[in-house]
Amino acid sequence: MKSIKNAALFVATQLLSFNAIAQTTQDIVDVAAGSKEHTTLVAAVKAADLVTTLKSKGPFTVFAPTNDAFAKLPAGAVDNLLEQENKPALAGILTYHVVAGNLNSSAVLAAIKEGGGKAVLTTVAGGILTAKVVNGKVVLMDEKGGSATVTQTNLTATNGIIHVIDKVLMPKD
Repeated sequence: MKSIKNAALFVATQLLSFNAIAQTTQDIVDVAAGSKEHTTLVAAVKAADLVTTLKSKGPFTVFAPTNDAFAKLPAGAVDNLLEQENKPALAGILTYHVVAGNLNSSAVLAAIKEGGGKAVLTTVAGGILTAKVVNGKVVLMDEKGGSATVTQTNLTATNGIIHVIDKVLMPKD
């Protein structure tokens, strides 16, 4: 219970910090494109031909890896994924970071509490992410056993919400 309270405090701090940054007149792609921390993500979204999808009505909840998160992948992995012949794999990885609906941080924490300490989120790619609170922060676990910590929350857009994460999550092969 203490972890969920600490996570709620973290979320409240992030909400106050980032509401001023996120413009509610921008869609998810525009919000991400306005962040110097997400240039790799934006390039990947363009390479995967997902711009139109992520500019559509939604709503979507996007768990957005930073440039540093992409840099943690094995050497050459990002360049390889950005090649035309790997577009389906890239699209699969990117849509694994998207959940249908508008799940702000309070909704994620409520789902974790209701789930007895974890929330199972189905991605638009059809995969599963599991959210838990670890050391006062929300952590997402992918289907391969990897995990990413939510570092910023509630970046609002006209068609959903973005939560920033520190690692790229990977779907099952």
